[in-house]
Amino acid sequence: MKFTKEIKVGFLAVLGIMMSVFSYNYLKGINLFDKNRKFIVKYEKVDGLSVSNPVTMNGFKIGKVQKINFNSKNTRELLVDIIIDNDVIFPKTSLAELYETGLIGGKAIAIIPDYKNDSTIAIDGDYLKGVIKPGLTELVNQILPQVQLQIEAVMKNAEIVLQNINTLFDDETKKELKSSIEDFSNLTSSLSETSDEISKLIADNSENLTNSLSDFRSASNNIKSITDSLNSDDIKSTRLTEEILKPLYEDLNTPGYIANLHKLYENANKGKDKELFISACKFVGLLNETENQWLEFKKNKHSINETEILEMIEQRNTAREDKNYVEADKIRDELLDKGVLIEDKDGKTTWKFK
Repeated sequence: MKFTKEIKVGFLAVLGIMMSVFSYNYLKGINLFDKNRKFIVKYEKVDGLSVSNPVTMNGFKIGKVQKINFNSKNTRELLVDIIIDNDVIFPKTSLAELYETGLIGGKAIAIIPDYKNDSTIAIDGDYLKGVIKPGLTELVNQILPQVQLQIEAVMKNAEIVLQNINTLFDDETKKELKSSIEDFSNLTSSLSETSDEISKLIADNSENLTNSLSDFRSASNNIKSITDSLNSDDIKSTRLTEEILKPLYEDLNTPGYIANLHKLYENANKGKDKELFISACKFVGLLNETENQWLEFKKNKHSINETEILEMIEQRNTAREDKNYVEADKIRDELLDKGVLIEDKDGKTTWKFK
Protein backbone atom coordinates (compact mmCIF):
# COMPACT_ATOMS: atom_id res chain seq x y z
CA MET A 1 0.00 0.00 0.00
CA LYS A 2 1.43 3.25 -1.11
CA PHE A 3 0.79 6.64 0.55
CA THR A 4 0.36 9.56 -1.68
CA LYS A 5 2.37 12.66 -1.23
CA GLU A 6 -0.67 14.55 0.03
CA ILE A 7 -1.23 12.03 2.85
CA LYS A 8 2.36 12.31 3.94
CA VAL A 9 2.16 16.09 4.00
CA GLY A 10 -1.12 15.97 5.97
CA PHE A 11 0.35 13.51 8.47
CA LEU A 12 3.39 15.70 9.03
CA ALA A 13 1.13 18.75 9.45
CA VAL A 14 -1.02 17.00 12.08
CA LEU A 15 2.11 15.79 13.85
CA GLY A 16 3.54 19.31 13.84
CA ILE A 17 0.32 20.74 15.28
CA MET A 18 0.31 18.13 18.03
CA MET A 19 3.94 18.88 18.87
CA SER A 20 3.20 22.61 18.97
CA VAL A 21 0.25 22.10 21.34
CA PHE A 22 2.32 19.82 23.57
CA SER A 23 5.25 22.28 23.60
CA TYR A 24 2.99 25.24 24.37
CA ASN A 25 1.37 23.47 27.31
CA TYR A 26 4.70 22.13 28.51
CA LEU A 27 6.16 25.63 28.58
CA LYS A 28 3.10 26.70 30.60
CA GLY A 29 3.87 23.93 33.08
CA ILE A 30 1.09 21.56 31.90
CA ASN A 31 2.12 18.02 31.09
CA LEU A 32 -0.57 16.45 28.88
CA PHE A 33 0.62 12.96 29.80
CA ASP A 34 0.14 13.48 33.56
CA LYS A 35 -3.26 13.10 35.18
CA ASN A 36 -3.79 16.26 37.24
CA ARG A 37 -6.80 17.79 38.93
CA LYS A 38 -8.01 21.33 38.36
CA PHE A 39 -9.62 23.47 41.06
CA ILE A 40 -11.15 26.93 40.88
CA VAL A 41 -10.58 29.55 43.58
CA LYS A 42 -12.52 32.81 43.96
CA TYR A 43 -10.67 35.97 45.05
CA GLU A 44 -11.66 39.63 45.27
CA LYS A 45 -8.15 40.58 44.22
CA VAL A 46 -4.97 38.68 43.42
CA ASP A 47 -2.32 41.38 44.23
CA GLY A 48 0.29 40.38 41.63
CA LEU A 49 -0.48 36.65 41.30
CA SER A 50 0.37 35.39 37.83
CA VAL A 51 0.16 32.21 35.77
CA SER A 52 2.64 29.45 36.72
CA ASN A 53 3.03 30.77 40.29
CA PRO A 54 3.39 27.86 42.72
CA VAL A 55 0.67 26.17 44.77
CA THR A 56 1.94 24.72 48.05
CA MET A 57 0.72 22.70 50.98
CA ASN A 58 2.65 22.66 54.24
CA GLY A 59 5.39 24.55 52.41
CA PHE A 60 5.82 21.92 49.67
CA LYS A 61 4.97 22.65 46.03
CA ILE A 62 2.05 20.51 44.83
CA GLY A 63 0.94 22.42 41.75
CA LYS A 64 0.76 25.76 39.98
CA VAL A 65 -1.57 28.48 38.76
CA GLN A 66 -3.01 27.69 35.32
CA LYS A 67 -5.28 30.63 34.51
CA ILE A 68 -6.65 33.88 35.99
CA ASN A 69 -9.86 35.50 34.69
CA PHE A 70 -12.72 37.68 35.86
CA ASN A 71 -15.88 35.90 36.87
CA SER A 72 -18.31 36.45 33.99
CA LYS A 73 -21.26 36.36 36.38
CA ASN A 74 -19.70 38.75 38.91
CA THR A 75 -16.90 41.00 37.71
CA ARG A 76 -16.02 41.88 41.31
CA GLU A 77 -14.50 38.41 41.61
CA LEU A 78 -11.52 36.76 39.99
CA LEU A 79 -11.45 33.06 39.19
CA VAL A 80 -8.07 31.40 39.52
CA ASP A 81 -7.61 27.93 38.01
CA ILE A 82 -4.97 25.85 39.77
CA ILE A 83 -3.52 22.48 38.81
CA ILE A 84 -2.81 20.01 41.64
CA ASP A 85 -0.84 16.76 41.38
CA ASN A 86 -3.17 13.74 41.36
CA ASP A 87 -1.59 12.02 44.38
CA VAL A 88 -2.27 14.96 46.77
CA ILE A 89 -5.64 14.83 48.55
CA PHE A 90 -7.30 17.30 50.91
CA PRO A 91 -10.86 18.08 52.13
CA LYS A 92 -13.25 20.06 49.99
CA THR A 93 -13.62 22.74 52.71
CA SER A 94 -9.90 23.51 52.65
CA LEU A 95 -8.82 27.11 52.13
CA ALA A 96 -6.68 28.46 49.29
CA GLU A 97 -4.66 31.22 50.95
CA LEU A 98 -2.92 33.81 48.78
CA TYR A 99 0.36 34.93 50.40
CA GLU A 100 3.66 36.66 49.66
CA THR A 101 6.67 34.40 49.14
CA GLY A 102 9.28 37.01 50.03
CA LEU A 103 10.17 40.65 50.51
CA ILE A 104 10.31 41.30 46.76
CA GLY A 105 6.56 40.68 46.48
CA GLY A 106 6.28 37.25 44.83
CA LYS A 107 2.89 35.55 45.25
CA ALA A 108 1.80 31.95 45.76
CA ILE A 109 -1.26 29.98 46.88
CA ALA A 110 -1.14 27.76 49.94
CA ILE A 111 -3.69 24.97 50.42
CA ILE A 112 -4.71 24.87 54.11
CA PRO A 113 -6.43 21.50 54.72
CA ASP A 114 -9.56 21.50 56.85
CA TYR A 115 -9.63 18.03 58.43
CA LYS A 116 -11.86 19.04 61.36
CA ASN A 117 -15.09 20.15 59.68
CA ASP A 118 -15.38 17.93 56.60
CA SER A 119 -13.83 14.67 55.49
CA THR A 120 -15.11 14.92 51.87
CA ILE A 121 -12.11 14.79 49.52
CA ALA A 122 -11.92 17.54 46.92
CA ILE A 123 -12.20 16.28 43.36
CA ASP A 124 -11.39 17.67 39.96
CA GLY A 125 -13.40 20.82 39.15
CA ASP A 126 -14.36 21.72 42.73
CA TYR A 127 -14.43 25.30 43.95
CA LEU A 128 -12.18 26.24 46.89
CA LYS A 129 -12.66 29.19 49.20
CA GLY A 130 -9.96 31.81 48.67
CA VAL A 131 -8.52 33.99 51.46
CA ILE A 132 -5.75 36.57 51.37
CA LYS A 133 -3.01 36.62 53.98
CA PRO A 134 -1.86 40.16 54.79
CA GLY A 135 1.62 40.75 53.36
CA LEU A 136 4.41 43.05 54.43
CA THR A 137 3.16 45.84 52.21
CA GLU A 138 -0.36 45.62 53.61
CA LEU A 139 0.91 45.55 57.18
CA VAL A 140 3.00 48.64 56.48
CA ASN A 141 -0.04 50.34 54.98
CA GLN A 142 -2.03 49.51 58.12
CA ILE A 143 0.64 50.80 60.49
CA LEU A 144 1.66 53.83 58.44
CA PRO A 145 -1.47 55.92 59.20
CA GLN A 146 -0.97 55.43 62.95
CA VAL A 147 2.70 56.38 62.67
CA GLN A 148 1.72 59.40 60.60
CA LEU A 149 -0.72 60.54 63.29
CA GLN A 150 1.94 60.18 65.98
CA ILE A 151 4.47 62.11 63.90
CA GLU A 152 1.93 64.86 63.33
CA ALA A 153 1.30 65.06 67.09
CA VAL A 154 5.04 65.26 67.78
CA MET A 155 5.50 67.95 65.14
CA LYS A 156 2.62 69.93 66.61
CA ASN A 157 4.16 69.76 70.10
CA ALA A 158 7.55 70.74 68.66
CA GLU A 159 5.94 73.71 66.95
CA ILE A 160 4.38 74.80 70.27
CA VAL A 161 7.77 74.48 72.01
CA LEU A 162 9.49 76.54 69.32
CA GLN A 163 6.78 79.20 69.57
CA ASN A 164 7.29 79.36 73.34
CA ILE A 165 11.04 79.66 72.87
CA ASN A 166 10.59 82.46 70.35
CA THR A 167 8.24 84.20 72.78
CA LEU A 168 10.72 83.81 75.64
CA PHE A 169 13.72 85.01 73.65
CA ASP A 170 12.46 88.34 72.41
CA ASP A 171 14.78 90.85 70.73
CA GLU A 172 15.92 92.38 74.01
CA THR A 173 16.62 89.01 75.63
CA LYS A 174 18.50 87.82 72.55
CA LYS A 175 20.59 90.97 72.65
CA GLU A 176 21.42 90.52 76.34
CA LEU A 177 22.22 86.83 75.82
CA LYS A 178 24.52 87.69 72.93
CA SER A 179 26.24 90.34 75.06
CA SER A 180 26.71 87.84 77.92
CA ILE A 181 28.26 85.30 75.57
CA GLU A 182 30.64 87.94 74.22
CA ASP A 183 31.60 88.99 77.78
CA PHE A 184 32.24 85.37 78.72
CA SER A 185 34.39 84.91 75.62
CA ASN A 186 36.37 88.04 76.48
CA LEU A 187 36.79 86.84 80.08
CA THR A 188 38.09 83.48 78.87
CA SER A 189 40.57 85.20 76.57
CA SER A 190 41.71 87.48 79.42
CA LEU A 191 42.20 84.52 81.76
CA SER A 192 44.21 82.72 79.10
CA GLU A 193 46.42 85.77 78.57
CA THR A 194 46.84 86.22 82.35
CA SER A 195 47.80 82.58 82.74
CA ASP A 196 50.41 82.91 80.00
CA GLU A 197 51.82 86.05 81.64
CA ILE A 198 52.03 84.35 85.05
CA SER A 199 53.78 81.33 83.53
CA LYS A 200 56.21 83.63 81.76
CA LEU A 201 56.79 85.64 84.97
CA ILE A 202 57.54 82.47 86.95
CA ALA A 203 59.88 81.20 84.22
CA ASP A 204 61.74 84.53 84.07
CA ASN A 205 62.09 84.75 87.86
CA SER A 206 62.70 81.12 88.73
CA GLU A 207 66.22 81.92 89.94
CA ASN A 208 64.98 84.74 92.17
CA LEU A 209 62.28 82.48 93.63
CA THR A 210 64.89 79.83 94.38
CA ASN A 211 67.07 82.41 96.14
CA SER A 212 64.09 83.66 98.13
CA LEU A 213 63.31 80.13 99.33
CA SER A 214 66.94 79.67 100.32
CA ASP A 215 66.84 82.92 102.28
CA PHE A 216 63.64 81.79 103.97
CA ARG A 217 65.28 78.51 105.02
CA SER A 218 68.25 80.44 106.38
CA ALA A 219 65.97 82.75 108.32
CA SER A 220 64.07 79.74 109.69
CA ASN A 221 67.33 78.19 110.92
CA ASN A 222 68.29 81.45 112.57
CA ILE A 223 64.91 81.64 114.30
CA LYS A 224 65.44 78.09 115.56
CA SER A 225 68.82 79.07 116.93
CA ILE A 226 67.25 81.99 118.76
CA THR A 227 64.41 79.75 119.99
CA ASP A 228 66.94 77.29 121.40
CA SER A 229 68.47 80.07 123.37
CA LEU A 230 65.05 80.97 124.82
CA ASN A 231 65.02 77.81 126.93
CA SER A 232 68.43 78.42 128.52
CA ASP A 233 68.39 79.42 132.16
CA ASP A 234 70.68 82.40 131.61
CA ILE A 235 68.05 84.27 129.54
CA LYS A 236 65.51 86.20 131.51
CA SER A 237 62.51 88.19 130.51
CA THR A 238 63.44 91.78 129.58
CA ARG A 239 61.16 94.75 130.00
CA LEU A 240 60.05 96.20 126.68
CA THR A 241 60.68 99.86 126.00
CA GLU A 242 58.02 102.41 125.13
CA GLU A 243 59.57 102.80 121.68
CA ILE A 244 58.95 99.13 120.86
CA LEU A 245 55.39 99.14 122.19
CA LYS A 246 54.45 102.51 120.68
CA PRO A 247 52.84 101.02 117.45
CA LEU A 248 50.47 98.94 119.56
CA TYR A 249 49.38 102.05 121.47
CA GLU A 250 48.45 103.70 118.15
CA ASP A 251 45.21 101.82 117.37
CA LEU A 252 47.02 98.45 117.41
CA ASN A 253 49.33 99.29 114.51
CA THR A 254 50.37 95.67 114.07
CA PRO A 255 52.47 96.24 110.91
CA GLY A 256 54.52 98.83 112.82
CA TYR A 257 55.09 96.41 115.71
CA ILE A 258 56.13 93.66 113.26
CA ALA A 259 58.61 96.12 111.72
CA ASN A 260 60.10 96.63 115.20
CA LEU A 261 60.28 92.84 115.65
CA HIS A 262 62.16 92.63 112.37
CA LYS A 263 64.74 95.14 113.63
CA LEU A 264 65.11 93.24 116.91
CA TYR A 265 65.49 89.99 114.97
CA GLU A 266 68.35 91.44 112.95
CA ASN A 267 70.11 92.54 116.15
CA ALA A 268 69.48 89.16 117.81
CA ASN A 269 70.84 87.41 114.73
CA LYS A 270 74.03 89.40 115.25
CA GLY A 271 74.16 88.36 118.91
CA LYS A 272 72.72 91.57 120.37
CA ASP A 273 69.66 91.99 122.60
CA LYS A 274 68.36 88.40 122.24
CA GLU A 275 66.44 88.79 125.49
CA LEU A 276 64.70 91.92 124.18
CA PHE A 277 63.68 90.14 120.93
CA ILE A 278 62.35 87.15 122.89
CA SER A 279 60.32 89.35 125.24
CA ALA A 280 58.87 91.30 122.28
CA CYS A 281 57.82 88.05 120.58
CA LYS A 282 56.27 86.58 123.71
CA PHE A 283 54.38 89.83 124.29
CA VAL A 284 52.28 89.04 121.18
CA GLY A 285 52.12 85.26 121.73
CA LEU A 286 55.11 84.17 119.62
CA LEU A 287 57.96 81.81 120.55
CA ASN A 288 55.99 80.23 123.39
CA GLU A 289 56.81 76.64 122.36
CA THR A 290 59.68 74.68 123.84
CA GLU A 291 62.36 73.10 121.64
CA ASN A 292 60.73 69.68 121.95
CA GLN A 293 57.32 71.10 121.04
CA TRP A 294 58.85 72.80 118.00
CA LEU A 295 60.57 69.58 116.85
CA GLU A 296 57.39 67.59 117.42
CA PHE A 297 55.46 70.11 115.31
CA LYS A 298 57.95 69.76 112.45
CA LYS A 299 57.75 65.94 112.66
CA ASN A 300 53.96 65.96 112.48
CA LYS A 301 54.11 68.37 109.55
CA HIS A 302 55.99 65.89 107.37
CA SER A 303 54.73 62.60 105.90
CA ILE A 304 57.80 60.56 106.90
CA ASN A 305 58.86 59.26 110.30
CA GLU A 306 62.30 58.87 111.83
CA THR A 307 62.51 55.12 111.15
CA GLU A 308 61.86 55.60 107.45
CA ILE A 309 64.45 58.41 107.33
CA LEU A 310 67.15 56.23 108.89
CA GLU A 311 66.34 53.34 106.51
CA MET A 312 66.66 55.62 103.46
CA ILE A 313 69.96 57.08 104.81
CA GLU A 314 71.26 53.51 105.23
CA GLN A 315 70.26 52.71 101.63
CA ARG A 316 72.03 55.87 100.45
CA ASN A 317 75.22 54.98 102.33
CA THR A 318 75.16 51.52 100.77
CA ALA A 319 74.75 53.06 97.29
CA ARG A 320 77.67 55.40 97.94
CA GLU A 321 79.86 52.50 99.07
CA ASP A 322 78.98 50.69 95.82
CA LYS A 323 79.80 53.94 93.94
CA ASN A 324 76.24 54.09 92.68
CA TYR A 325 76.09 57.86 92.99
CA VAL A 326 73.00 58.16 90.77
CA GLU A 327 70.95 56.07 93.23
CA ALA A 328 72.49 57.96 96.18
CA ASP A 329 71.48 61.32 94.68
CA LYS A 330 68.00 59.95 93.96
CA ILE A 331 67.51 58.96 97.62
CA ARG A 332 68.80 62.36 98.78
CA ASP A 333 66.32 64.14 96.47
CA GLU A 334 63.45 61.94 97.71
CA LEU A 335 64.29 62.90 101.31
CA LEU A 336 64.50 66.56 100.31
CA ASP A 337 61.07 66.37 98.65
CA LYS A 338 59.70 65.00 101.93
CA GLY A 339 61.21 67.93 103.91
CA VAL A 340 64.36 66.20 105.23
CA LEU A 341 67.83 67.77 104.91
CA ILE A 342 70.86 65.47 105.15
CA GLU A 343 74.51 66.45 105.63
CA ASP A 344 77.61 64.32 105.23
CA LYS A 345 80.41 65.36 107.60
CA ASP A 346 83.43 63.49 109.00
CA GLY A 347 82.19 60.20 107.50
CA LYS A 348 78.79 60.48 109.17
CA THR A 349 75.40 61.48 107.83
CA THR A 350 73.12 63.69 109.90
CA TRP A 351 69.60 64.81 109.15
CA LYS A 352 67.02 67.37 110.16
CA PHE A 353 63.65 68.63 109.05
CA LYS A 354 63.50 71.73 106.90
